[in-house]
Amino acid sequence: MSVSFKKNTMKIDFVSDIACPWCAVGLNALEIALKRIGDDIPVTLHMQPFELNPDMATEGVDASEYLATKYGLSVAQLAANRANIRARGEAVGFAFGERSRVWNTFDAHRLLHWAGLQDIAKQRALKHALLRTYHGEGRNPSSKDVLLELAQEVGLDVTAARSILESDTYTREVRDAEKFWISNGINSVPAVIINDQHLISGGQPPEVFEQALRRISTEAQHAAKS
Repeated sequence: MSVSFKKNTMKIDFVSDIACPWCAVGLNALEIALKRIGDDIPVTLHMQPFELNPDMATEGVDASEYLATKYGLSVAQLAANRANIRARGEAVGFAFGERSRVWNTFDAHRLLHWAGLQDIAKQRALKHALLRTYHGEGRNPSSKDVLLELAQEVGLDVTAARSILESDTYTREVRDAEKFWISNGINSVPAVIINDQHLISGGQPPEVFEQALRRISTEAQHAAKS
């Protein structure tokens, strides 16, 4: 379920869900770390699927009611959590907006899977577009019109994207990938997996990602020389 990588290139699998606000924070923080590292560590970054709400209906549900019930939060606790996430997002350049509903994200994951087969850079751009659309603009990522709009925005073939969304193409592949990560102990996201060996959990600050990536790279270089 992981993208192949060239020799001496660090492989990063970013396991996440579009519905996860901490995934937006984590991805932006990770990318800040990668910019700081620059050419010191060649990296391939591949988006991997995970669904927080796999049984969610296409039409979605009220976000406040759903989150309060799922996590046992009071109105005050929910507001405090949102304020914290908003502040953490602002710190890494992600602007959270008002999101009134929680939607199903499976079709978005199918489109991301296909995008990764076409161009890993466009897959990354699509992931950002989906997170912005869902968490920044409060739009529905299960809407085919929205998904096609975003595919066009990042330069993917809209005709091919429409064909995928109107069929069950990549359903099995995405389900298998989700099962793979769960079977390997991933039960919360974001989960950042380095070279199939090292796990960094949660929406960590850029400094944490940078330190971990540099340490892992150094250890790998030493192991290669021994």
